[in-house]
Amino acid sequence: MQATKKAVENVKETAANIGASAKSGLEKTKATVTEKAEKISTHDPIQKEMATHKKEEKIQQADMEKHEAREHNAAAKMSAMAGHMDRAPYSTTGPATKSTDVNGPGSEPAGDGQPMARPTTGMGATAAHGKGSNFN
Repeated sequence: MQATKKAVENVKETAANIGASAKSGLEKTKATVTEKAEKISTHDPIQKEMATHKKEEKIQQADMEKHEAREHNAAAKMSAMAGHMDRAPYSTTGPATKSTDVNGPGSEPAGDGQPMARPTTGMGATAAHGKGSNFN
C-alpha cells in the first residue's frame, strides 16, 4: 500500500511540475513575442531597450514562479506521504497564485465580465444551419 501511495504521489508531483514548466515556457514565449512587437513598432532606441528589459523581467518572473511551484509540489508530496492530508494540493503556479494581468496590479479587467457575442461575419460566423459560413 505504501509503495502504491508513493508511486501515485510521485506521478502527481511530476505532472504538476510538467505543467509548471509548460506554463513557464508559455510566459517566456509571450514575453519574447511582446518584445519583438514593441521593437518593431518603435524607432526609438530607448523604447527598444525598455522592451528588452521588460522581457528579461518577465522571463525571470516565470522562472521564479516555476521554481516556487516545484518547491510547493515537493512539499505537498512530502505532506501527503506523511499522511497529513487526504489530497495534496499540487500546483503549476506555486504556493500562491499571482496575477498575470497585462494592465498591472490592481487594474480592472477589460470588458464587463459577460461572454463575448458571437461574430456575425467572417471566419468565426455560424450560419442558421449550424455550419461555419466558410465551410458550406
